[in-house]
Amino acid sequence: MKKFLIALSMLAMGISSTQAQVAYEKAKPFDNVYLGVEGGVMGPMSFKHFAPLNAAAGLKLGKQFSPVYGANLEGLAFFGDNRWQTGSLGFANSHTIVRGVNVGLNGTINFTNLFCNYNPERRFEVGAEAGIGYWMTFGDKHIIQTNNVGDDTELTAKTGLTFAYNLGKDRAWQLYAEPAILWNLTHGPGDAIQFGRQAAQLGLFVGLNYKFKTSNGTHNFKVWNVGELNDEINSLRDQLNAKPKEVIKEVVKEVVKEVPTQVNQTLCIDNLVFVTFAQGKYDLTNEAKKALDAVKSGRHVQIVGTASPEGPKDLNDRLSQNRANVVAKYLQGRGVVVDEAKGQGVQGVTSNRLAVVYVK
Repeated sequence: MKKFLIALSMLAMGISSTQAQVAYEKAKPFDNVYLGVEGGVMGPMSFKHFAPLNAAAGLKLGKQFSPVYGANLEGLAFFGDNRWQTGSLGFANSHTIVRGVNVGLNGTINFTNLFCNYNPERRFEVGAEAGIGYWMTFGDKHIIQTNNVGDDTELTAKTGLTFAYNLGKDRAWQLYAEPAILWNLTHGPGDAIQFGRQAAQLGLFVGLNYKFKTSNGTHNFKVWNVGELNDEINSLRDQLNAKPKEVIKEVVKEVVKEVPTQVNQTLCIDNLVFVTFAQGKYDLTNEAKKALDAVKSGRHVQIVGTASPEGPKDLNDRLSQNRANVVAKYLQGRGVVVDEAKGQGVQGVTSNRLAVVYVK
């Protein structure tokens, strides 16, 4: 058991590490919605009389809450009479074209995006869905039996695997195959809930989904590679440090917008101390402390804390303020006069998990 828990912990850490350098653009409530049609065949899972297969067709309306998790509302119509042993779905002697319908609410999970970095250009994906539903049979009124042994409505559950292929240049269409089981949960006396293959239908569905265009201009989640953004920002910082000592205020104002300067004053790199932080952290590293130690006791400073683009605004605001506070506390402990320490959230394209100290 201990080995099993260790393995699960390692798996969880592996999943989080693969997603750590990826950020998603915030979606609006009606983003990542899809509509689909499906068709398939099913037969009793007892396999004693699997054929003839029951034909089925339906619609799906769903939403992805993230690249991994989602939900859909599914309606299925069944046309066959081959029922299971007890509590049949698709009763014999039904005199309507549609023998029964099942309406269900399913939760979905995308295993490909769970275990691998999300890629909106990906073609093939594997997932699963499971949910609860309500079955109603149409046709012969005599199917309603006495003593509640069977009736024309049932509580159902669905479990299935999805093998999907994304089509088109924009990956707006998704073709999928889904082997699934539809369980009758209330087939016994008194409608007691129970799972059993004697009252289940095994089938295969094929469907086509259309993913509506989202507010980000695509048909999928918009992903930002934080690692690449960090590399670009670090490159910009290196270019800034490589410039001559005299750097005009406009070059650095995106990071230190709140630093007051006199009219026509030139701001120098020598007057700035850049302190970097790990993602989501505000702890000072030894390297950061070494940089702050260069500020002499008695000097006046102003501190601006910033955050990188990923994450919600309120979190970035708190994080940037905490970064400014921890730098201020360290400098005050060394006799430096802190005039102001203010967090500015995400500020400009060069803002990247920083606290900028302006030495007056």
